[in-house]
Amino acid sequence: MLFMFPGQGSQKIGMGRDIYDAFQTARDVFHEVDEAISFKLSDLIFNGTEEELKATENAQPALMTVSMAFAECLKKEYGFNLSEKAKFFAGHSLGEYTALCAAGVLSLSDTAKILRIRGKAMAEACPSGGAMAAIIGLPYETVEEIVNEASSAEAIVKIANDNSVGQVVVSGHENAVKLAVEKATAAKAKMAVMLEVSGPFHSPLMEKAVKPLAEALSNIKFFEPVKPIIANVTAKDETSNFKELLVKQITNRVRWRESILFAESAGVSKCVEIGSGRVLTGLVKRTASNLALVNIHSTESLESFAKENA
Repeated sequence: MLFMFPGQGSQKIGMGRDIYDAFQTARDVFHEVDEAISFKLSDLIFNGTEEELKATENAQPALMTVSMAFAECLKKEYGFNLSEKAKFFAGHSLGEYTALCAAGVLSLSDTAKILRIRGKAMAEACPSGGAMAAIIGLPYETVEEIVNEASSAEAIVKIANDNSVGQVVVSGHENAVKLAVEKATAAKAKMAVMLEVSGPFHSPLMEKAVKPLAEALSNIKFFEPVKPIIANVTAKDETSNFKELLVKQITNRVRWRESILFAESAGVSKCVEIGSGRVLTGLVKRTASNLALVNIHSTESLESFAKENA
């Protein structure tokens, strides 16, 4: 199995509430994160506004918390050991931190602290003039040609997320991103739209976020993973050098499509998305349609999965 953890955009107010109410194990996860970052994140997740939750420094630890609450409940409430059942762990962007936590590389409190710092650093790295856009229905190679044509010395645009077959996200200076959207539309993309985001993530414009993240990571204890992590920046299984990989991830593209193809080629037959939403299962379905897909995003789906895989 490949256990996958979602990235930013999957957050919603009230996520994880049912599992919080049902299990002390889940409540312990939420409360440990609140204490680690000295902020009542659980209250924001359950009772805040969408706008507050969407803020990068809140969304990142919040999504990790919900995913880890489900993962811990699988282990402690149902006796399902992820480390025994997993072939690999993987996560999309911030989800890679959740994957590292689930694989035993990072402690829960350290993961929360890092994501809070990472979120703030990313939000402050490029306060204005950056943008992202989704391009649907064009081959990756065509989008690569488009961003090369749309980039200039003054305004760059790069591929930020190679999400699935036919879905690529680009990132960079706003005028260059808009030009890429125009070129993609002219190239008969099914859709090419600007995204509502707070920064040009996974592009060179995030360079200012590198130093604060690297400094934060240098103070954190990293352990051996129980199983390999398929890293965003290499799209292959990794068992070490996670600090370096996480720093590179800030300015480099998320190679999710290649990561799924790697997992499939390595013998994975089932992908299990743990946490809020169903974004990753949708991406996997478009890339490797023969893989079995499971979502764990509620107490009902948690119990169902645990029983079927006992």
